[in-house]
Amino acid sequence: MKEFKPLILFLARFLGTYIVLSLLYKLYLDQYLPFKNPDPITKFTSDASAYFLNLFGHVSYSNIAIHRPWMRLVLDGQVASIVNEGCNAISVVIIFVSFIIAFYTNLKQTLLFILGGLVTLFVMNISRIIMLNYIFRYHYEEYGKIAHDYLFPAIIYGTIVILWIIWVRFFVTKQIKKNAK
Repeated sequence: MKEFKPLILFLARFLGTYIVLSLLYKLYLDQYLPFKNPDPITKFTSDASAYFLNLFGHVSYSNIAIHRPWMRLVLDGQVASIVNEGCNAISVVIIFVSFIIAFYTNLKQTLLFILGGLVTLFVMNISRIIMLNYIFRYHYEEYGKIAHDYLFPAIIYGTIVILWIIWVRFFVTKQIKKNAK
């Protein structure tokens, strides 16, 4: 049984973190979604996307869809998309954080990597929403569903996998080698 201790610790940390963060996120959402209001993180995601679209020369803004739990993203005078709870990437962040904590090295290093990963995922997610809105509004509308359902999830999950590889390769294995000396 001693030989399985690292695996059991990994699974316990991963599942424990995932369950706790998922429950906290559900409690957070329960304050908004039953009342058909978008949550503040989704609103922030939509507003940030509109802000960056404006920086790229478009007239864009987001507004609350009355009695709906999502935001409308308006691009150059037309609603280009809706931004709902699934667009805020928190569920993806929960998986990312759970994995990083499962391979915990030390507090400072782990927290700094999580913070850097969150910034990276935020940038990727906003970029994803901007590109999707551009596709939906201007070009390649027929590819919008494929881009939304397959291409951009692959990109964001691919980013997570790359971050995980960096974490394990450059931080966890160095810590293991350091502890073995």
